[in-house]
Amino acid sequence: MAILPEGFALPPPAYLLVLVATGGIVGLALRRRRPRVTPARVLAFAPWMVLGSAAHVLYVVDALPSVIRPLAGTPAVYLSVAIAAATAWLAVDELLDGSGDGPTVAGALAGTGGLLALVAVGAVLAAGAAAGTLSPALPAAGVAVALALSAAVWTLLTRAVPDVARTGALGAFAVFAHTLDGVSTAVGVDLLGFGERTPLSRIVIEFAAGLPTAGAIGGGWLFVVVKIAVAAVVVWLFADLIEEDPTQSQLLLGFVAAVGLGPAVHNVLLFTISAPG
Repeated sequence: MAILPEGFALPPPAYLLVLVATGGIVGLALRRRRPRVTPARVLAFAPWMVLGSAAHVLYVVDALPSVIRPLAGTPAVYLSVAIAAATAWLAVDELLDGSGDGPTVAGALAGTGGLLALVAVGAVLAAGAAAGTLSPALPAAGVAVALALSAAVWTLLTRAVPDVARTGALGAFAVFAHTLDGVSTAVGVDLLGFGERTPLSRIVIEFAAGLPTAGAIGGGWLFVVVKIAVAAVVVWLFADLIEEDPTQSQLLLGFVAAVGLGPAVHNVLLFTISAPG
């Protein structure tokens, strides 16, 4: 059985060598400087996650210059954006001397990523408008549903297991990211006629599609449930770890959120500029 998603392919050797070498250099620089990790700084990487998603959508619709296109494929886009974000983190931390717990470094990091993400998202929407396939209504509705659903899940989770509240905004962000991934996937599969590229996710959706309920509510609902359940369990496991080792736990929670938000934003943007199937 295939495990990797459709479209997974390494970039040409020259690009791969540059990515690996640059990633190693930036990793060593991070290890040497050790910029302070706070929840605000981890959350500041959210716009960079959006940037990566938008870049990959531009790759999918072949709207990138050929010289940078290999950097936006799967899995190259993850490393490309991680290198860019880490470099920005090092730069603003050096410039601002990592001062204070407040919004200085986090704000600069989020602002830089936000500007780049706005440009990339604008390019995605422009590509859809040029092709005459801009259709934002259903994807936007999916985002609204995911916001409401994740807020309800977070409220219930923190009431049922009060210790989960220790994860704070990072825990809530992780729940939202994976809820959005689930809901956006369900919108794409059940309402827009898209297929699921990840084999394991496709198995869950196909199983639900074979149930008697499929005719009434489709097959994406089970994927939403699974995503929410997994996110809730992971955040619950971090409730104790985040006090024992806050730095590592905050970084890992950020990674968990990125694994959900990246595909989710990719779904939303791709569905927004694609005609229903």
